[in-house]
Amino acid sequence: MRYSSDWQDFQVVASGGGEKLEKWGNFYLLRPDPQAIWAPKFDFSTFRMLHGKYIRSQSGGGNWEFRKTLPDEWLVGYKNLKFIISPTSFKHTGLFPEQAVNWDKVTDVIKERIKNGEAPRVLNLFGYTGGATVAAAMAGATVTHVDASKGMMDVCRRNVELNNIPHDRVRYIVDDCTKFVAREIRREKQYDAIIMDPPSFGRGANGEVWKIEQHLDPLVELCCQVLSDKPLFFLVNSYTTGLQPTVIKNILKRNLDKIVRKKCTIDSYEIGVPTLEEIILPAGCSAFTEFK
Repeated sequence: MRYSSDWQDFQVVASGGGEKLEKWGNFYLLRPDPQAIWAPKFDFSTFRMLHGKYIRSQSGGGNWEFRKTLPDEWLVGYKNLKFIISPTSFKHTGLFPEQAVNWDKVTDVIKERIKNGEAPRVLNLFGYTGGATVAAAMAGATVTHVDASKGMMDVCRRNVELNNIPHDRVRYIVDDCTKFVAREIRREKQYDAIIMDPPSFGRGANGEVWKIEQHLDPLVELCCQVLSDKPLFFLVNSYTTGLQPTVIKNILKRNLDKIVRKKCTIDSYEIGVPTLEEIILPAGCSAFTEFK
């Protein structure tokens, strides 16, 4: 299990009963978490400082019940990075804090390459609001950020601007990720590093259906074809319940063995968030390929 203990503006206060009580900056939110199946130590809904609770609907989706005045959005920081937080209608806040452990790894590897005078080109697929994009660009990489949601792309732009990253360091593409990579192959475009954080299920800009069990392997195969002859890393993250880290490692290994003639190490691991209860709340898994 990998996690970051360096968050100051985010904490999981308590967990259990299918929920997690979180502190985002100065605000407390209660959200569902299917992994937290253990019994809670207390009734979270009675927490006096609670600002908002997300309530699932039996027909799907859900809504927020706000108990105290809450701004439409606010900022949190992680090390030298800043991000916009805003509760959405689908329970998210615009940031996945468990990814900080991967931001740290991406930052370290990029800075090591830059020591040799080379700014790596990074492709971030399913980039959401740009957590990894901001981390990579702040480290000195140029990033192509791809996501099917224009709304999420707009937040990514604002996160990039918030961190005073030069405008020419990030390229924004609203598109279906698979179609975009296929076009990049035809254009003979190459990248030194790839990051992808696919959902379990989703739809592209034109209604394309994404199912991770069916489409992750062929997408990784496509992505291997846009890796440069001096690849740096390939990071895949997944939140899909039941998908083991070794599954992602196997997908990367089989496809890289077919296409990339470069020695590499693939490190696969669970990721999570430490809680004030002194336990780790699991939050998916990742596999990080580093090329030698």
